[in-house]
Amino acid sequence: MPPRFLEYFFLVEQNSEQVAHELVSEIMKNYLIIGASSGIGEALTAELAKFDYRIYGTYNSTETESHGNIHYHHLDVTGDLNLDFLPEKLDGLVYCPGAINLRPFKRLKPQDFLDDMNLQVIGAIKIIQAALPALKKSENASIVLFSTVAVQSGFNFHSQVSVSKGAIEGLTKALAAEFSPTIRVNAIAPSLTDTPLSANLLNTDQKREANANRHPLKRIGNAEDIASTAAFLLSDKASWISGQIIHVDGGMSTLKV
Repeated sequence: MPPRFLEYFFLVEQNSEQVAHELVSEIMKNYLIIGASSGIGEALTAELAKFDYRIYGTYNSTETESHGNIHYHHLDVTGDLNLDFLPEKLDGLVYCPGAINLRPFKRLKPQDFLDDMNLQVIGAIKIIQAALPALKKSENASIVLFSTVAVQSGFNFHSQVSVSKGAIEGLTKALAAEFSPTIRVNAIAPSLTDTPLSANLLNTDQKREANANRHPLKRIGNAEDIASTAAFLLSDKASWISGQIIHVDGGMSTLKV
């Protein structure tokens, strides 16, 4: 039996019913992580699993088996959605799917932008709309989306991803206003992070060193850096934070050193 359930039974025996009720509300939290099988989504799933939460994770190409309180389901966000596996109540939603396609603007076709928008923006919209009834049944629901440091900083060859993630930042603020006060909405804007998504940008020692040196903190971010921030934004400790774009980027967006 998970230790937090043991704590609950102890509190009941001690007649601490109010405290026990609050603990059960915390224990029984349900989270949906879209793209939970790799990268930041995988790291976030591992982080939340430490607290005995029920996690509903999806995967597209990286098949993953359910275990313990983690339930995995196949989902292609670019197609028709089937979220019949969701519980009646959701306390948090995190949308992790993304793509990095860095090419000169003149080599990009309009369809490239549309495909990226379909994955990174329309996919998020479809998921949020489908999950909204369950999120509304939570006392303190939270939605976490992902942007990029490139949106507000401006980098060469980042036009495609900046268009999509710029839309995500606008969506974050609009939904935070519309869903307040019951559902919080925030976005995390990372810099280059060591995940399978960025493997081609970090596949040699020279690339890793050069990218690390671009950051004031002189290292490349890892999935856990971003996942810990997402876990915080999902938690009750972030209950007074909404409509924010949180930069977790090794200082790149603000420091010139």
